[in-house]
Amino acid sequence: MTVWEALLLLGTGILASFLNVTSGGGSLVSLPVLIFLGLPPTIANASNRIGIISQNLFAVAGFRSKGVHAWPYSLYIALSAFLGAIIGAKISVDLSDDIFQKVIAIVMVGVVLLTVFNSKKTNTIIKENMSVKAQVLGVIVFFFVGIYGGFIQAGVGFIMIAALTGINGFSLVKTNSAKVFVALIYTLSAVAVFIYEDVINWTYGLTLAAGNAIGGWLTSRWSVKKGDKWIKRILVITVTALAIKLWFY
Repeated sequence: MTVWEALLLLGTGILASFLNVTSGGGSLVSLPVLIFLGLPPTIANASNRIGIISQNLFAVAGFRSKGVHAWPYSLYIALSAFLGAIIGAKISVDLSDDIFQKVIAIVMVGVVLLTVFNSKKTNTIIKENMSVKAQVLGVIVFFFVGIYGGFIQAGVGFIMIAALTGINGFSLVKTNSAKVFVALIYTLSAVAVFIYEDVINWTYGLTLAAGNAIGGWLTSRWSVKKGDKWIKRILVITVTALAIKLWFY
């Protein structure tokens, strides 16, 4: 790895973490960069998860340092997603690179469309719902979120925002605190599968992770300070930019 490649990965990690923690779509930045540097799509997808673990570990600590969390509900949905991610990760390593690239394109368009329509709901105030029915529904939904996250990761933050605001009525700050914890837990199971299948490039993955760690810590604390108003703005900008990128490029 050259110095310029290392700097590119560090910068990519910081930017990806900023997007992931405040809204989502960070892997839509980091995955193409890893592929651009010469990694096959399946290895890039696996190596990207090392950065995701680092990012979310520091983001969870950042939110906790500000007293923001959704405990113990976040643990319930995280364990459900953990089981789903095992299935998703196994599916991803069994696909050929050509098919995997086509699936990525289709899935990302779907995620952006979901986010565009769901982002309108974030402008309304919804009462928080932690009834037994809502929590059970959340656990079921996050099993499938885990399958998707284990499979590709890119755009999963948007899906979790849709679920946590739609089912539980969480504020965006609280949603993001739960989101990074869930992603941290389920990514552990996905990485275990990738290690077993030996599809991780550790040099690229750990370099990216260093940038993710910096971005995760700084962004989590910044987002709590700025609150929902700024997060909504970033969410709308991110969704619009990703939609344009996917549609025209």
